[in-house]
Amino acid sequence: MSMFLLQLLKDQYLQGGGISKGPGFPGENGTVTGRACPKGLYGTFCKECPLGTYKNVTGSSKSLCFPCPSAELPRRAVYTSVRGGAAETPCPYICVSDRYRMPHCYTALEELIYTFGGPWLFGLLLSGLLILLALVLSVARMKFAGTDELPGPAPTQQGSQIDHSFPFLESLNEVLETNRAEESHGHVHRMYFMGPNTFSEPWHLPHTPAEQITEIVYEDAFNRFVDEINTLAAYQWWEGSIYSILCILAYPLAWSWQQWRRRKKLQRLREFVRSEYDHSCLRSCRSRALYEGLKVTATPDLMLGYLDFFLGGDEKRPDLPPRLRQRFPMSLIFGGDGSYMAPFSLHSDSVLTSLMSQAVQPWIWHRLVAGLNAQLRLVRRGNLKATFLPVLNWLETHADPALGVNGVRVDLAWFQATALGYCQLGLVVYTVEGEPVTAELDGSPRIKIEQHSLVQDMLADAQLSRSRIKDVFMRKRITGGILDSTTLRTLIDRRDFLYPFSLILHNSKPVGHQDLVGLVISILLLADFSLVLLTFLQLYSYSMADVLLVLFVLPLAILSPFPAGINALFSHGPRRSAGLARVYALWNITSLVNVVVALICGFVHYKSSTKRHPSTQPWNLGTDESGWWLFPTGLMLLKCIQARLVDWHVGNLEIQDQAVYSKDPNIFWQS
Repeated sequence: MSMFLLQLLKDQYLQGGGISKGPGFPGENGTVTGRACPKGLYGTFCKECPLGTYKNVTGSSKSLCFPCPSAELPRRAVYTSVRGGAAETPCPYICVSDRYRMPHCYTALEELIYTFGGPWLFGLLLSGLLILLALVLSVARMKFAGTDELPGPAPTQQGSQIDHSFPFLESLNEVLETNRAEESHGHVHRMYFMGPNTFSEPWHLPHTPAEQITEIVYEDAFNRFVDEINTLAAYQWWEGSIYSILCILAYPLAWSWQQWRRRKKLQRLREFVRSEYDHSCLRSCRSRALYEGLKVTATPDLMLGYLDFFLGGDEKRPDLPPRLRQRFPMSLIFGGDGSYMAPFSLHSDSVLTSLMSQAVQPWIWHRLVAGLNAQLRLVRRGNLKATFLPVLNWLETHADPALGVNGVRVDLAWFQATALGYCQLGLVVYTVEGEPVTAELDGSPRIKIEQHSLVQDMLADAQLSRSRIKDVFMRKRITGGILDSTTLRTLIDRRDFLYPFSLILHNSKPVGHQDLVGLVISILLLADFSLVLLTFLQLYSYSMADVLLVLFVLPLAILSPFPAGINALFSHGPRRSAGLARVYALWNITSLVNVVVALICGFVHYKSSTKRHPSTQPWNLGTDESGWWLFPTGLMLLKCIQARLVDWHVGNLEIQDQAVYSKDPNIFWQS
């Protein structure tokens, strides 16, 4: 071994040289003369050039190790040493993390973007592709879902609802209309269920029979019937537990679960009253024998239920059923609760329409209900005191002058406060004291109102009538009171954990241009899905844990708006499309939680990256990593814009006639 080292020294170093006294004399001790080092090495012992330098010539001087060009070093890269040193440019380097890919140290998202020419060109190509796909989607939507059901035929001036556009079906329409008339003719009273039909506060009937039905029911048997109904209307504990869990994980699923259980509960109540209960609470022998006289119904939103009482036909009472004016003051309770999914509405079925036709022409009543429901759509729970004021003004300027022709007036009122503080809102219909106010009517369904004089007369008469309403409420055992601009301030308005979302998502007036709004929604829907995928690519460059965190908090909510939106756009019929569009809006607003989680993950990654690599090209690293907020912020902005467009889309579907929002009563009644 020693001989090998000696031979190596002889090969590498000259035996002569160094500082000497003259020719032929040996050099001084401690000095050697070496050979010239090859590329990449320098010094007497030919060491590798320092990190970040290269040497492409032979020689031993350190000055031959030149600095590597900084422009050739990619972002998120550091120089690395190699055996034999750096002999050429670019100098050897590695990425600062395994999640970046050579040779440019790009993330998966950046590789995709720069493959198509960089951010600007990629953005233009993506925008063009989205517009093209949206146009294709709109054409397919018009062909697939273009046969939307049209609104039903408007009732004629005489109140008939027969559709004469199909003569061969006229006889069938007449039979159906006759059955409805017979049913409404024997109607005695409508008893509303108390409670909003939720898992915490289900429907329940009061045990004390109303004054209107004391003559046709046995009170003891009626109390037993109410006990059975209330038992059936109550929900099981596990139904509410599932709802609570779904509220935390995915609120749209919780809403669907609640509606499904409500529908099942209504079917069970109907089946019990129709075929299981022996109707022993009714005095009519015919009703008990035929299992008739009671009927359970609910509004389309399944939040308001009511029990109708009918005569059996063998009572032989000339005062039954009572005429409309004998029922005054009559309460008409709104369905819904003012939320986005269940706005307030007045449901006017055949029984109510037939009753009101005794005092008001049917076309006036139908128009009034349409206008009132259009105003009630804009009322928001959590802000009832402010949003109910336009409804009060509308009743004063549009409804009461038209009804005053027949000496009838309606007022906003509250009814049936429960033990948990829930009270139902609706209208109270009563007779105005004094002579009926005249208005000009012509032969067509039109009404012309002299607004100032008529409103003043109605207000003067209403002051006299309102003073007596409270006494009548007490006599008829009606719990409630009239709401005006003063008493409205005392209305209890509860706000739940979903109230902040109502600031973004709420019912609004229609804007028209339905096809254009649908096209823009299609573009935004595709853009939303594209940004979601790009956000996942960005999160994948951070870590797989970030992807899973955003994906499952809340579970799959960030992916659900796209299929929900496609389902809503391709559904048949305005009513079904509006319902599915609301579900799509719920998923869209729920996914904001996932977007916030993505923002938090990006911020944490940005802070940890700047601490981990503080000296590694901070001007490049900081600029690159500071874009963590771009895609999540763009996604959040896109979802907020979608929320407003979906509100307009739902408004266009639910409100076919924009004249219902006219501030001029004459335009409203003449349209």
